[in-house]
Amino acid sequence: MAKIDREARYQLLKETDMPFLSQGLVVAGMDEVGRGPLVGDVVVACVVLPAESHILWVDDSKKLSESRREKVYEEIIREALYVGIGRSTPEEIDAINILQATKKAMRQAAAQVPADVFLIDAVADLGLQGTEVPIIHGDATSYAIAAASIVAKVTRDREMAALDEKYPGYGFARNKGYGTAEHLAALKMLGPCPAHRRSFLKNIL
Repeated sequence: MAKIDREARYQLLKETDMPFLSQGLVVAGMDEVGRGPLVGDVVVACVVLPAESHILWVDDSKKLSESRREKVYEEIIREALYVGIGRSTPEEIDAINILQATKKAMRQAAAQVPADVFLIDAVADLGLQGTEVPIIHGDATSYAIAAASIVAKVTRDREMAALDEKYPGYGFARNKGYGTAEHLAALKMLGPCPAHRRSFLKNIL
């Protein structure tokens, strides 16, 4: 039954991309992770999979368990024609605000990927070298964007695990930098570390 459900889900996600794929266009999906956390980079992935790609567990990264995401991430990386990663640092986020920092990271990721069409989760007007198609809740409705959401999420989660080792005490490996009770208590006791976004802490400290 699970396989039938996954197949139906795959077909639904693929429907969004097919009008472009059926024209023989190179279609990239793009998504970001990390707009809300108090610490670390905002990370963007831009992914092109073959038109015939059929990875059943590709879905909105938030709907998959961590172990499942890791497995699907490896499948995507093996199969992808192109993968671009963009990022903006806490310093850049503080300097230009999170929306502009996200757009900067998106342009950086897209610049690594030669595509005709960029399907983008909710963000518009990036000025890319290709047709931009912003899709609200794109990570839950487009196969290409869902794949990008998984790559971005796994990439950032691994970076948060590394930050947890570098700056112990905040629980970054568990909270991924979000403002959990554990994280906020550590902030008040330890103060911010160099990876914290100072503009996000104004109402906390």
